[in-house]
Amino acid sequence: MTDDGWRPVQLSCRTDARHGGRWTSLVGADREWLWSNPDPRVQREREVVRPGGAFVDAGGGEECFPTIRGAPDHGDAWTRAWTPANDGDAVEVPGTGRLERAVSDGEGTLRVDYTVTGVPGTAILHAVHLLLDLGPSARVHTRGVREAVVLDVADPRRPWPSGLDRLGPDDGSAICAVLPGCHAVTVVDGADALRLRWSAGPGPNPCSLLLWRNLGGWPPSAPYRSIGIEPMMGRTADLSTAAPREAARLGTDGRFSWTLELSASRRSRRRR
Repeated sequence: MTDDGWRPVQLSCRTDARHGGRWTSLVGADREWLWSNPDPRVQREREVVRPGGAFVDAGGGEECFPTIRGAPDHGDAWTRAWTPANDGDAVEVPGTGRLERAVSDGEGTLRVDYTVTGVPGTAILHAVHLLLDLGPSARVHTRGVREAVVLDVADPRRPWPSGLDRLGPDDGSAICAVLPGCHAVTVVDGADALRLRWSAGPGPNPCSLLLWRNLGGWPPSAPYRSIGIEPMMGRTADLSTAAPREAARLGTDGRFSWTLELSASRRSRRRR
């Protein structure tokens, strides 16, 4: 138990290699952190998606690679079956290269190692599109982040947090923002906290956080609540319009690697 009343809890995950390497569960103690779309029709649609198909927002976590927005929407890896590789699994993305993922567990911390191989200099974006099940009192905590770039608005640059760190109650809004340079975030929801840290290999630092703050504002036809906390490599969401320094790039050896670490904790009840 820590001095500030928080104690670490064991964190575990499950993934579905057959269906795009999707994260299907992220559990700490008795809490499931991943949100799942309650509509059974959506879940069935996700099971039969094929490369090039429209994005199906079933929840969980999707590997958005080699782009996040654009074509294909949410990338070209989430629709493809992954196969066993080394200590994890991998997927071949035509025109880009090979994405490998290995998940390991050490002393309560989940470590996810990603390696991309392909033609040297190839530009990529990669976001781990984690949709979390968070209540209206949840907060997003970062350090050293001073600016957010909000997508789809006329005035995209604004000081962080500008209220975007508060995740409710539902107000009918849907905002997607990139936090350039962010490489760690803690989400606190009641007595539970989830911490994510990520870093790239040698070279320029392309780390960012993509925040999808949907408080019942999307989709227009039948809006619901979903919160995306998405560690990413790159500083924009659409590879087709990315400036040279906004994308990550494979090195001269045709490789790019990065690591994501996740841990969870719970606040102890105060004694009376």
